[in-house]
Amino acid sequence: MTTYWCERAWLDGGPRERVRVTTDGDRITGVAAGADPEPGDVRLPGIVLPGFANAHSHAFHRALRGRTHDRGGTFWTWRERMYALAARLDPDRYLALARAAYAEMALAGVTCVGEFHYLHHDRGGARYADPNAMGRALVQAAADAGVRITLLDTCYVAGGLGASGHLPLDGVQLRFGDGDAHAWAERFGELTDTDRARVGAAVHSVRAVPAGQLPVVAHAAAGRPLHLHLSEQPRENEACRAFYGCTPTALLAEQGLLGPSTTAVHATHLTDHDVELLGGSGTTVCACPGTEADLADGIGPFRALRHAGSPLAVGSDQHAAVDLLAEARLVELHERLASGERGRIAPGALVDALTAHGHACLGWPDAGRIAPGARADLVAVRLDSPRTAGVAPEQVVMAASAADVHTVVADGRLVVDAGEHVLGDVGRLLADAVDPIWEEQ
Repeated sequence: MTTYWCERAWLDGGPRERVRVTTDGDRITGVAAGADPEPGDVRLPGIVLPGFANAHSHAFHRALRGRTHDRGGTFWTWRERMYALAARLDPDRYLALARAAYAEMALAGVTCVGEFHYLHHDRGGARYADPNAMGRALVQAAADAGVRITLLDTCYVAGGLGASGHLPLDGVQLRFGDGDAHAWAERFGELTDTDRARVGAAVHSVRAVPAGQLPVVAHAAAGRPLHLHLSEQPRENEACRAFYGCTPTALLAEQGLLGPSTTAVHATHLTDHDVELLGGSGTTVCACPGTEADLADGIGPFRALRHAGSPLAVGSDQHAAVDLLAEARLVELHERLASGERGRIAPGALVDALTAHGHACLGWPDAGRIAPGARADLVAVRLDSPRTAGVAPEQVVMAASAADVHTVVADGRLVVDAGEHVLGDVGRLLADAVDPIWEEQ
């Protein structure tokens, strides 16, 4: 049993002062605001927020950071460089890279990651002796880094979509595919939950899974989180309209994939009717504004989606930067750019996206709150740094960065202390994982 005395803590939608939080194992057992510290309490200065959820991650993309800005291009040309990286990974390299990437997330306050996992097989699509070797490497990496994981095992069976239909997998894409959704479901069924790892499903996109196979994925995912990329690029919408005669959102609704257990990632290029379908079904929308800016995707209608009924979550996606406070803030800032107005999404709602909504969409509804019975996830953020000094605590999400996170407790375990991860030098871990990948000829 451990008790933390917080100068301030985020309770019931806002900051309260002088809060004692008692934990026993992986649970919070008591919360008392307006309390004095007692002997033996662990003191946490600044403001303590619930643990952050990184609701959309491609761990291997971390090796692309700072390596794709020299040739211009578009999302589609960037994808070719991502494919070149994917061709170089095996389970051992993936373990080292993901462990370091997840440790970087922990330093930024992340206590749970949703890993959208489609790099399943060996070169040419050959199966490893364990067909889920790559997925199990990700689960081990999260455990090593001290964070929970929802492994969103992804169905990816087509190489694209054009006006005449779906294309076959080609080149490195063969590593992503299982043949068809039934074969994917069989492999998916071999994955099991643990105390700190849960299994969810994903549809890569309507480009990568033909409409007739979407219900197979939905059936396999019953009772689990289901995530999917949605309308990240206009070309996807154009191809879907040309072949199916409707938008990707309408196609997913027709096939029964929308609903409270589903999360649509990006949802950037939507019609008004798409917004109504997503909001009316209670589908969560995961915004990844850092990536959406980096890849020149566009700005999604996140305020409209929230008003229509879609909870918002956030993710760092390709990890051009790992700063979930910044991702939450960018949701509001991009809304300002698009609308010419400030205050489109209130700071408290951004904290909800960063915490409770993110954990819920990953299948951890007992996380993301500082309350008795909730998971013992605490993130202490400095209020005395050059970035945060003088900030109103209730607006901290609009000022603080990952560098201001000084203590992280995940499931009652101290993972980050005074800005240091329990694994040691995370920069060195990242360099040791990334550099050999690119040194290979």
